[in-house]
Amino acid sequence: MGPLDGIKVVEVGSIGPGPWCAMMLSDMGAEVIRVDRADRARAHRSDSPPPIDFANRRGRRSVAVDLKNPAGVQAVLRLAEGADAMIEGFRPGVAERLGIGPDEALGRNPRLVYGRMTGWGQDGPMAQVPGHDINYLALTGLLHTIGPKERPMPPLNLVGDFGGGGMLLAFGVVAGIVSAGRTGRGQVVDAAMLDGAALLGGLVHGLSQIDRWKDERESNRHDGGAPFYNTYETADGRFVAVAANEPQFYRAMVETLGLDPDDLPAQGDESTWPQVRARFAEVFKTKTRDEWDAVFAGVETCYTPVLTLAEARTNAHNTSRGVFVEHDGIEQPAPAPRFAATPGAIAGPAPHPGQHSTDVLTRWGFTDDEVRELVEVGAVVDTATPG
Repeated sequence: MGPLDGIKVVEVGSIGPGPWCAMMLSDMGAEVIRVDRADRARAHRSDSPPPIDFANRRGRRSVAVDLKNPAGVQAVLRLAEGADAMIEGFRPGVAERLGIGPDEALGRNPRLVYGRMTGWGQDGPMAQVPGHDINYLALTGLLHTIGPKERPMPPLNLVGDFGGGGMLLAFGVVAGIVSAGRTGRGQVVDAAMLDGAALLGGLVHGLSQIDRWKDERESNRHDGGAPFYNTYETADGRFVAVAANEPQFYRAMVETLGLDPDDLPAQGDESTWPQVRARFAEVFKTKTRDEWDAVFAGVETCYTPVLTLAEARTNAHNTSRGVFVEHDGIEQPAPAPRFAATPGAIAGPAPHPGQHSTDVLTRWGFTDDEVRELVEVGAVVDTATPG
């Protein structure tokens, strides 16, 4: 049983950071019920493919509800009554218009932690403006720092959606539950990807205000400017990564490349970084990635091959630690972090919409007659496979 065993969470279905947050909570032992849209449950077929974000949706059960039906709204509020937390990812005001906003939910359950995931936050002049990860990152100033000199480059959708979004919401929900346990009072958690991305960039913002960060990309220690913190192409068109920040690691790296550190400019001489980068690039191009792996094996420096996604899943270190696990025939990242006494676990595969509607409602206190009536009036859809 994970550290959140006994915690119950209602997740109002969304995309991106909301499901990722729910996955984190489920992996740590919380019981997560996902409220999916009734129309998607009705459109489901037995041969429908799994959702593309199947890993993010793992580990919970699904009840399909029509939130335009008053009976469906009341069903969700009934679920909130028995939950420790409820999370939603609508634009500000939408949950209120649907009748499942924080006033209604906390009115039913004053200890409830009501987590809200948005891009721009619940207030401010851009609160209603559509956006995605790259937009939130752009407004924090961080996107400007990432990429080659020629133009900013999005770092996938990891910084806003997941690091600054889903993880921020998961932390907020757990902190809210701890607070409710002490005070008996729930509260609203306003988790905005804009806020979370800015928080992740606190170091860079600080450096920029003490003249330790240049606005021009590839001019700083950690943005591709430093020759000792960079990636290099090898003879076979693959890449390696080096991060020899410390002097002892830098010397070891340079010597392993077959160069004399005393013949190179001082490591911290930023004016010479472009020419040192070019020299390192020439040397790394003389061997394949696997050959460099062999050369650097056992050397006390910060060197790794740059693996493809498929290579990462079979890497010896990753395999020994079980970084990736197979679940329901699909390899995916294992639950993290790792708890010694109460380890997390994947509770199950991603459900299809409405797969557990009847079972969930029954287990959460609805009578058989109530469930039957909800299904008959179209407020709830059950797509469980018979038998």
